[in-house]
Amino acid sequence: MPNHQTRFVTLEDKPDWRALFNGYADFYGVPMDDATADRVLDWLLDPNHVLEGLVVCDEAGAVVGLAHVRACPRPLGGCDVGFLDDMFVDPAARGSGAADALFEALQALASERGWPALRWITQHFNERGRGFYDRYTGGPSDFIMYQLKQG
Repeated sequence: MPNHQTRFVTLEDKPDWRALFNGYADFYGVPMDDATADRVLDWLLDPNHVLEGLVVCDEAGAVVGLAHVRACPRPLGGCDVGFLDDMFVDPAARGSGAADALFEALQALASERGWPALRWITQHFNERGRGFYDRYTGGPSDFIMYQLKQG
């Protein structure tokens, strides 16, 4: 299995990160424009913004995946948990261990931050992703997500 390295995203990663972010948006059928992508990257690079970005690199140093994570208050626990907003691995790198490297980095970050849990959502049709997540969790939680759209 290839040796993958994870680290926080940097400005130098912009072209590779953008290609992956576009792939993520395409997977979910969400149009992506420069203004939105630039805003998200600005958030990731801003040490005062709650959203943080990890990238995973292959043995050659190429960025092959991303994960966007943030602290999320959990009132019933009186603590923060981690919330994984986005995760995407280049289709050519799937099955290489890149996603596992990202998850190991996320687990280490959660431990470092004192987050007792890491949460995320995915769409029901994301079968490959759900299979991967099941390996780490034993299956989905018993919660159902609702969304109230404005406008």
